[in-house]
Amino acid sequence: MEIKTSSKFIAELIGTFGLVLFGCGAAAVAGGATLAGTAGLGLLGISVAFGLSVVVFAYAIGGISGCHINPAVTIGVLVAGRISAKDAAIYIVAQLVGALLGAFVLQTLLSGQLAGFTAGEWAYGSNGWGEGYQNEYGTGAAFLTEAVLAFIFLFVILATTSKVGNATMAGLAIGFTLLLIHLVAIPITGTSVNPARSFGPALLAGGQALSQLWLFIVAPVAGAILAAVVWKAIEPKETVY
Repeated sequence: MEIKTSSKFIAELIGTFGLVLFGCGAAAVAGGATLAGTAGLGLLGISVAFGLSVVVFAYAIGGISGCHINPAVTIGVLVAGRISAKDAAIYIVAQLVGALLGAFVLQTLLSGQLAGFTAGEWAYGSNGWGEGYQNEYGTGAAFLTEAVLAFIFLFVILATTSKVGNATMAGLAIGFTLLLIHLVAIPITGTSVNPARSFGPALLAGGQALSQLWLFIVAPVAGAILAAVVWKAIEPKETVY
């Protein structure tokens, strides 16, 4: 069954929209808030929100587009030879549009507070580093975190969706990997490993978030490309008898 390019575009747009709305929404709306007298979601809750978002959409749109919902993943899959350059470009455009729409809806929701809402720096779940951002890690630590964790993420994706992987469990494995990644990286960069996820919030937040966006494009893509190269080198080859 041939799937239309337009269907893939819409699937990637909706998937990335959902990832940003659920993941960044968990961080921005409930992450550190006090809700009905109880503590906010915190590190584990936000990590679960991002991880489950990937699981949900992996099973919802995986059969249509493969559920990349991440330009770094798409570029890594392209380097691994599993997608055409044309489709990769279409996927990335869809992901960026979906992320921006997700961030816009999140911005609109936050602006609906009756007491008023002041965005401040790194608003809407934006990623960042340095002075004033969470635990104030330096540029080198932020770059290494994003590159290494993106490498691991893409390696797991390529392995679980390969001929030697368990395709039926791939969505769970990938989602849990993203959850683990967030547990480590949230205190450092807020966790990106996804240029689109960083792009949407940063574009609306402006300021520091936008000026630091480059790292959340370059580092995840570099990590993903390296993972694709490594996987191609170790991937079991079919034996002809």
